[in-house]
Amino acid sequence: MAWEKANGNQRGKDRAARNKARREAGLKKGDPREADHKKPLSEGGSNSKKNIRVVSRETNAQKEVKRKRARKGNN
Repeated sequence: MAWEKANGNQRGKDRAARNKARREAGLKKGDPREADHKKPLSEGGSNSKKNIRVVSRETNAQKEVKRKRARKGNN
């Protein structure tokens, strides 16, 4: 509970950024596809149309796994 209080504001900002990306990509509520950031927001990417592509949930999950493995290998 303390974690949620300490990090709740950031979680709200993260959700707002994801929702903005979905809107920028033209995705509607209920669409199973996801907005993928070519350069992640956490690495300085933006929600501009140039940085967003529409992909399946599976494709986006695979990209995240690869990114985590790459980060783990660099540490």
